[in-house]
Amino acid sequence: MTALTLPARDRAQLTCAGVRVDRGGRTVLHDVEMRVSPGSRWGVVGENGRGKSTLLHVLAGALAPDEGAVRRVGTLALAEQEMPAADEHTVGDVVDEHLADARTALRRLDAAASALAEERPGAVQEYAEALEASQALDAWDADRRVDVALAGLGAVRDRARSLTTLSVGQRYRVRLACLLGAEYDFLLLDEPTNHLDLAGLEYLTARLRAHPGGVVLVSHDRALLSDVATTILDLDPTRDGRPHVHGGGYAGYREGLEAELVRWETEYEQQRTEQARLQQALSEAQNRLSTGWRPEKGTAKHQRATRAGALVRSVHRRQGDLERHEITAPVPPRRFLMPELPARPGVVLLSAHEVSVHGRLHRSTTLAVTSGDRLAVTGPNGAGKSTLLSVLAGQVAPTTGRVHRSRTVRLHLLGQESSHLTRRRARDLYEAHTGRLVTAGVLKEGDVVGLGALGLLAPRDTDRPVAELSMGQQRRLDLALALATRPHVLLLDEPTNHLSIALVDELTDALHATHAAVVVATHDRQMRRDIRNWPRLALTTDH
Repeated sequence: MTALTLPARDRAQLTCAGVRVDRGGRTVLHDVEMRVSPGSRWGVVGENGRGKSTLLHVLAGALAPDEGAVRRVGTLALAEQEMPAADEHTVGDVVDEHLADARTALRRLDAAASALAEERPGAVQEYAEALEASQALDAWDADRRVDVALAGLGAVRDRARSLTTLSVGQRYRVRLACLLGAEYDFLLLDEPTNHLDLAGLEYLTARLRAHPGGVVLVSHDRALLSDVATTILDLDPTRDGRPHVHGGGYAGYREGLEAELVRWETEYEQQRTEQARLQQALSEAQNRLSTGWRPEKGTAKHQRATRAGALVRSVHRRQGDLERHEITAPVPPRRFLMPELPARPGVVLLSAHEVSVHGRLHRSTTLAVTSGDRLAVTGPNGAGKSTLLSVLAGQVAPTTGRVHRSRTVRLHLLGQESSHLTRRRARDLYEAHTGRLVTAGVLKEGDVVGLGALGLLAPRDTDRPVAELSMGQQRRLDLALALATRPHVLLLDEPTNHLSIALVDELTDALHATHAAVVVATHDRQMRRDIRNWPRLALTTDH
């Protein structure tokens, strides 16, 4: 008889110690430590390529680490970012896969009940074991739980429906519902919000907060991390080279990250200052050795020898001091620095009067923007948010109405996706952009901000062809090009796309502080919370 896999509930444990994973000659994970217990909810964050998905595979047992150990007590399930469509499998097949133990437990309970009624030998023991297993799995309620989760996530509930007829998002929602309904001890979720609407997000948030087991969540969704995570594992570079664990949820992570970065920057600058002081002392000692050893005429030979020896010893001592005080702290990560954007008080910089675009922006829209204004453009998909920003930027002509831009106003639109698929180096593209602005008289030479001063790209990445940069790095370059214009009006269409959590937080703070006018369209729930006090322009899909 096949053994059932029963949940461990309060006894469940998922731990890893000293985990290292190497891929293609590169260390992806190093010295990772985690202890996931029932009721704990871990968020895993980090830039793309830091090994977040790899860590989930290690925890699930799908990938053996090159070093370290993983211990699992209890049941677990992994939801990867995408779910392939198997040949002729159906929604019901996915449900059956995740409820297999519950199905088996109920069949054994029925068989044991029959045996008990027939007074077969050992029937009492069999029935007791089958009943215990069914209760541990809450097997009678399993299908109802899955049905509730399917409905809550907006997933297909027709169990005869073939997976091949479903979109990637629909398949993902089916599997996620099965994981929630099966009530595993541990849920390992990789970007679970990618395919969910607002109602699905709210349902998932509530279910994860109520989950009695442990959760390990890889996500760029700051709102989900803020609402769900109790502990954050940060895989981005740190001062000591090890991943850092932050308690206190997402708020604790932000506070801890800022404090750690300040300590890192302080230590690095102190070491640089001390090294510079010791280098100066060495140079002075060397100068004295080369020029100061010659005594005045008439000085005895033994006095000249004594002075020369002392100077040599001083140089050696300074060299030893310098070698002992080498810079051991790694270079801290660069911070995003928003350049000072200009203001023109009392001037209407941009206005639109009853503009619409046939088939794209249905309702006539009117607005006016002055220096320092903030505006959040909201509405469902298809309401025309991106179209309106393109009309304001002069990239799309309105079908009706008119747009007025103040003379000499500098305005820039950051679109949703990057369009710079070029082999030119990022640095060259940026310098050509600022050069055109100066030549055209849009910017003065002294107003040009260097790419490095923005803290958006590492120096090594500025010398790489743009086509070889990651989506996140290309998005950073787009943001740099927008800010290089030093705009009076900044139009941002889904500005959080492909950007790291830390950079989005820094950008949001900068948008609150800048003197420029800012117009934002975003679905990012955390950014919408952060700008909840901004005036709103609500678009609809109604004609």
